[in-house]
Amino acid sequence: MGNSIGKLFTVTSFGESHGRCVGVVIDGCPAGLPLTVKEIQQAVDRRKPEAAAGGTARHEADKVEVISGLFNGFTTGAPVCMLAWNKNTDSSVYEEIKLTPRPGHADYTAFIKYGGFNDYRGGGRFSGRIPAGFVMAGAVAAKLLKLSGIEVAAYTVQIGNVKAGPQPVSKIKRDVYKSPVRCVDPATSARMMAAIEKVKAEGDSIGGIVEVIALNVPSGLGEPVFDTLEGDLAKAYFAIPAVKGVEFGSGFTAAGMKGSQHNDPLAIKNNKVITLTNNSGGIAGGISNGMPVTARIAFKPTASIAKVQKSVNMDTRKNAELTIRGRHDTCIVPRAVPVVESMTAITLCDFALRAGIIREVIE
Repeated sequence: MGNSIGKLFTVTSFGESHGRCVGVVIDGCPAGLPLTVKEIQQAVDRRKPEAAAGGTARHEADKVEVISGLFNGFTTGAPVCMLAWNKNTDSSVYEEIKLTPRPGHADYTAFIKYGGFNDYRGGGRFSGRIPAGFVMAGAVAAKLLKLSGIEVAAYTVQIGNVKAGPQPVSKIKRDVYKSPVRCVDPATSARMMAAIEKVKAEGDSIGGIVEVIALNVPSGLGEPVFDTLEGDLAKAYFAIPAVKGVEFGSGFTAAGMKGSQHNDPLAIKNNKVITLTNNSGGIAGGISNGMPVTARIAFKPTASIAKVQKSVNMDTRKNAELTIRGRHDTCIVPRAVPVVESMTAITLCDFALRAGIIREVIE
């Protein structure tokens, strides 16, 4: 089964979109970390949909409950179990299409994989609601990383064909959640919202790209050859619904560069080895090199759209047409920004524990 990620900081996801709840269990969280439910709640609230950004009309309170692993304001070393109850579900529209898979969604593959026993309501385990649990775990991981000065920040760099230029990290950290689309450039943010509104009016959807930056990551994190830092980060990102592409540093642009252009020159600054450029994205040979870890994550357009689409009937084995009703995001990208931050923090936390940078007991 594939519901867990991480070696020492192990996060196990559970729940379904229209089931009783969604949540996570963290095994391996060090004891003694000062932590409050309020801190976790603040992180989870960042992924709530905003109407101005084409968010779904399904509004869940997502009130976080910590079931175990937290006592007197500190983690205990026991598994940390956290969940949020599903309160605002409407499964009727999914009953209508349960035998007609939605194009672009996991309906067909889940049906085949689990012999038709999968929970099809709201996409079940394949729903964009599942990452609410990822963000709970990410809040804990981010707090642990902060003890070592490691910070993670993400923002929207592209929606459809609307792209934002490079932004200062200080501005990203300060302003990202002031924008409904999580883009820190106001002018570009407005154009992104206009693009979302346009496709929404057409009954369609739109995708985009999230960029994430991890600061103060020490050199030496990563376990080649199979547990590379890039590999584990990519695995974490691809666990986020709708992700179809991941690149680090200059990414696919590197294919059109010469070695003399792509190589990051080394230098000494304040008695520390640095690189003068960061085309590697802070990772070389699968190991962090001490520079900021940078990645871009591409999200496909939301699969559920209002346009008539061609599908099949799994019962009659005949071609069919499908019109999807219900509450869906026109663009998932803005809500994915805190999820990308969380998956980055979870992965870095696991590697920091493996390297002994984070201890089993926080003192």
